[in-house]
Amino acid sequence: MTKVKICGMRSLQDAQWAIASGAWAVGFVFASSPRQVTVDEAASIIRELPPSLHKVGVFVDMNMELVNNIVSDTGIDMLQFHGQESPEYCQEWHLPVIKSFRIRDENSLTEVEKYQVFAHLFDTYSPGSVGGTGKIFDWRLLDNFQSGLRIVLAGGLNPSNVAGAIRRIKPYAVDVSSGVESSGRKDQRLINEFIGQVQQ
Repeated sequence: MTKVKICGMRSLQDAQWAIASGAWAVGFVFASSPRQVTVDEAASIIRELPPSLHKVGVFVDMNMELVNNIVSDTGIDMLQFHGQESPEYCQEWHLPVIKSFRIRDENSLTEVEKYQVFAHLFDTYSPGSVGGTGKIFDWRLLDNFQSGLRIVLAGGLNPSNVAGAIRRIKPYAVDVSSGVESSGRKDQRLINEFIGQVQQ
């Protein structure tokens, strides 16, 4: 079954809602974003979470030493890179790596196979933003694409469209943030609905 990652955790309650609904992973954003958390905030939440839940740190073009320090201080067990990180950079880590690609057209996929990582995440291209736009991209671009590894689908997913996305793409996992929010905060009902649609 397709797994679910709920990104943009900002409170223990957010994470507990994700766990209760059956999420596979939760994401903590350490890059500039309305959902950015501090190291101390992330650490205090992660201390309360079960080992079976993956805790993903989301970074954008961050110095390796800083990433390592955050990992050490928080207990993150998976890394997600959303910037211009090179294949060599992504292979330096002892933790599983998810590399994000911003999809605008078929040319957006030309570099994907250079990245030998745990999973490839496909998000929507938007000028001036590296993710979290709440907009979908043209899923037809993935019809003939095989990464050889796991696909994580992101970009504009919500309870009303995630089932169709899974049927078309058959991803390893789906990644959602704004699609399970109301007034800029995580919404327990929307999280339940989203994961329910995935499970069905």
